[in-house]
Amino acid sequence: MASVVSDTDLDLLLLIRAFEEALLDLFASGEVSGTTHTCLGQEYVPVALEPMLRDDFVLGNHRSHGHYLARFGDPAPLLAEILGRAGAPCAGVGGSQHILRDGFVTTGVQGQGVAVATGMALHYQRTGQRRIAAAYIGDGTWGEGVVYEALNMAQLWQLPLLVVVENNGIAQSTPTTRQMAGSVASRAAAFGVEYTGLATTDIGDIRRRLGPMIDEIRSAPHPLVVEFDTVRLGPHSKGDDTRDAHQLALARQRDWLGALRAADPERVDAARARQRAHVARVVEAVRERPLSEWRSPDAPA
Repeated sequence: MASVVSDTDLDLLLLIRAFEEALLDLFASGEVSGTTHTCLGQEYVPVALEPMLRDDFVLGNHRSHGHYLARFGDPAPLLAEILGRAGAPCAGVGGSQHILRDGFVTTGVQGQGVAVATGMALHYQRTGQRRIAAAYIGDGTWGEGVVYEALNMAQLWQLPLLVVVENNGIAQSTPTTRQMAGSVASRAAAFGVEYTGLATTDIGDIRRRLGPMIDEIRSAPHPLVVEFDTVRLGPHSKGDDTRDAHQLALARQRDWLGALRAADPERVDAARARQRAHVARVVEAVRERPLSEWRSPDAPA
């Protein structure tokens, strides 16, 4: 990642990092029901993309805390949803994976987002809206048939669909090289869908490269697949990381935060401390809230 990153982007990157770290601590202390999946290492992807998708419909997946925070910037409602506290956007019944708020949806169902996004893109096309439906998926989601059905329709009907692939090289606990034959690029090419791959973590570079492509989807609708070569620093969900020490060390070497800190340690450390303190205050405040109506012992059956 380049050494020059705006204060706004830096704060947002480190807000997501601090939130995910705090969430793992909350899970370890037994305060999170069910499961949770963090995006540690992938935070730069939604931070780079969100300004270009502000008026569009965004569909996340099971690993979407960063997508949510990049869009809304406020961690309190998201944490309330995960902890089942008052003020949650889905009354605490969606939890970590299933969230609906103002043109943003996440789902734990693999591949569902691409199908729903295709439907939204069709709606935008039919109503003449210059808007995009964007779906975030991972490399493992290419094992779901619905992805191919959706891409086929999107290309046939030339729909304004953006599929963002966060390829972190591991599908739950299986290396991508052991579960995917071929490539994402070849899969897009099979349908005649435009594709671009990005290995950079430089937010400015990402925006410069994708900005014109996203603008073109609006002016001349068609689907686009963008693949990020990224890295997952944390476990699949909680403590279920099967990678050995060497593999984890290689992953940490690719962390965008290390590159940023090496370039400007004082600025990055100050921002990180600021965001950690902010998230700590949010955690304490949300903990004090009552249980949401549907999570309380008195909730209707």
